[in-house]
Amino acid sequence: MSGPESTPRQGAVGLFGGTFDPVHFGHLRAAEEAREILRIDDFRLIPAGRPALRSAPVATAEQRLEMLRLAVAGCPDLRVDDREVRRSGASYMVDTLSDIRRDSGAAPLLLLIGQDAANMLDGWHRWRQLFELAHIVVMRRPEAHFDCRGELREQVERRRTTDPAALRNAPAGCVLPLEITQLDISSTSIRELLAQGRSVRFLLPDRVTDYIREQGLYRAS
Repeated sequence: MSGPESTPRQGAVGLFGGTFDPVHFGHLRAAEEAREILRIDDFRLIPAGRPALRSAPVATAEQRLEMLRLAVAGCPDLRVDDREVRRSGASYMVDTLSDIRRDSGAAPLLLLIGQDAANMLDGWHRWRQLFELAHIVVMRRPEAHFDCRGELREQVERRRTTDPAALRNAPAGCVLPLEITQLDISSTSIRELLAQGRSVRFLLPDRVTDYIREQGLYRAS
């Protein structure tokens, strides 16, 4: 990796994936803080088409994609990348990163994940290759810590940095812990409230709430 005095590469690309079932202000605030702190020029939210490591989402891939588009409408600093929705088969982040790397050349790619996901990264498909394709940014609360073992722990400790500039001076390979405001909101709790017929006001954008109602999503069976 290049040293701190290297000439900065072309603008960084931030990648924040998830099911977004539905997207809410916790997702959006985390994205905004990471974009600002890390000076990310191209920040993309990537809805999973068919997640490989969890049960199928309640909303369809197309519905979750549309909710994300509604959520970031009017926010030019955040955009939606639909490649996983368009791709057939299971959604693997390593495939997504490979696609984006081909498009982006040597630009720094920053994959943003939560602390829980980081602790289980060695369960991801071809997880070692992730470090070759992107930097890993672990969004966490101040009290959260890495809780991984074996080879994953060795990889994290060897690649760990606290300097955001290191991510802009190399295309991939670093692990950066990033403390951000994590709102106590979850897609699961929102779905439960909606199933009970309760209000979800101030938990997600009004445009998304209106779409959920129009589509009849998350109602009790």
